[in-house]
Amino acid sequence: MDPHYDAQDVARCDLCEVAIVQSYCDFCHVNLCKPCIGEHISDDYSKHTIVPFQQRRSTLIYPKCETHPKRACEYQCEDCNIFLCTDCFASKPHNKKHKLSKLDEMFSKKKDQIKKDKQEIKEQILPVYDDIASELKNQISHIDVDYQKFTKQLSKHREELHREIDNVMNQREKEIDENKLKHLSILKKYLEEIKQLQSLMHETLDSLYEMEESNEVTSTLHYSSKNPEFSKLPPKVIVSMPKFIPKPIEKEELCNLIGKLTPLSTTLEERVFTAKKPNTSVRELLDEPEVLITIKTGHKELRSVTCLNEEEIWTSGGTADIKCFNTQGVLQKTIKTKSGVWPRGIAVYSDGALVYSDPSTRTVYKVKNDQTEEIIRLQGWTPAKLCVTSSGDLLVTMFSDDKTQSKVVRYSGSTVKQTIQFDDDGQPLYSGNSKSKYITENRNLDICVADYEAGAVVVVNQAGKLRFRYTGPPSSTKKKPFEPWGITTDSQSRIFTSDSNNHCIHVLDVDGQFLRYIDNCDLKFPTGLCVDNGDSLFVCEYYRGNVKRIRYLK
Repeated sequence: MDPHYDAQDVARCDLCEVAIVQSYCDFCHVNLCKPCIGEHISDDYSKHTIVPFQQRRSTLIYPKCETHPKRACEYQCEDCNIFLCTDCFASKPHNKKHKLSKLDEMFSKKKDQIKKDKQEIKEQILPVYDDIASELKNQISHIDVDYQKFTKQLSKHREELHREIDNVMNQREKEIDENKLKHLSILKKYLEEIKQLQSLMHETLDSLYEMEESNEVTSTLHYSSKNPEFSKLPPKVIVSMPKFIPKPIEKEELCNLIGKLTPLSTTLEERVFTAKKPNTSVRELLDEPEVLITIKTGHKELRSVTCLNEEEIWTSGGTADIKCFNTQGVLQKTIKTKSGVWPRGIAVYSDGALVYSDPSTRTVYKVKNDQTEEIIRLQGWTPAKLCVTSSGDLLVTMFSDDKTQSKVVRYSGSTVKQTIQFDDDGQPLYSGNSKSKYITENRNLDICVADYEAGAVVVVNQAGKLRFRYTGPPSSTKKKPFEPWGITTDSQSRIFTSDSNNHCIHVLDVDGQFLRYIDNCDLKFPTGLCVDNGDSLFVCEYYRGNVKRIRYLK
């Protein structure tokens, strides 16, 4: 009760409505003061249950007997499935062979079952449904990207079909031109023959004019007429024009030519319920972390390391090469950036696809099965560090062209889902410089950024609300200011950030409290960090070009 409103908050007797309540009838659910108790139970003392007010509703409320309305049933016949009071036994004894159960014992067992069921739903069943819902949400968030692949496939096929159709049409046009030239040649040939005959007839006419005027007997007598020969006209040239006979377009045939899209199919796969047990085991930190292996990457200015599992460790530095090693330090493969410029950030999707950011083209590329695909292209901003989240989204740190602003953007495929830039007061969360800001996601879905220029680790929750800033331990034995580079988290939601200038790593708890340094492993200028699924810590050494695998848990 609020002490400022005692008069309003105090419980009053339900009968007199004046006196302060002191007792409670657990049978009638009535508040009572001491003077009113007698009046309340006067009708039938036996049926009422008076308890102190603080113990109200502690008495079981039994069902009333249908045969003896003033009696409460305290038994159940399991054979007849009816409730019985003590009077029922006295007036008409129940079948002695039937099994009777006491209601208070049954009530107690049911209460235990209810408590157990509640705990099981809360701690085991509901978390499984949460995972199922999260999985479906993840599928929904990726559906646009997945269907965009179909559209791209279809567009590519459309271009191929158009190209082939254009090739066929060009071939037909060429055939038409060839036929035209042939046709023209035939007509010109016959025209030339006609012209020759015409010329011969003109010559004959000239001779006949002369002979007609001449008086020479001999030449006139030797004249022989050519008219019969000229009267034999040359054959008429008929050249049949080629015809284009278009093939009727059959819609079904065209569909078959283009290809088919398999119908959407839905199958329901039976789930086997496995109780999700919370991870209560806490692995303690080693007093003296130890280096398990040193991988010589050959990178100049080694900046980043990332891994999906223990067998593929991706690294990048100041060249265009992105190298993959196994845990023994053996080089597995090398990928070169498309532009030939060093990648600003690298990360790995759950399916093993590599993503990297290219500052020269302001682009993020995805590489899978040796195929490189552009997934994000920015304008006015340059992408920097990358992180693939537990839900399959991609977090990208980026800075503006004028190098005055920085932000974190969440992508689902190529679609922007979230932008994190300002706090609740409208102030920038991150320093506005062009230096890379390493980023990671914690197990509690916090987004953690190592802001070098600000000298702080900035942590926001999933919604982008500021949780805390870590600017170094309360007291430090280190000589140089705290300027964090790389950042990563482990299965216990601890945060690790590299303090390059002081040649060490800061270990924080989930709420940003300093736990300890890792500074005994001969680290020199540590930069990029990552933790594998076995909680091994991988650390880049900037100038040495080494990746050290460190065991830090007991």
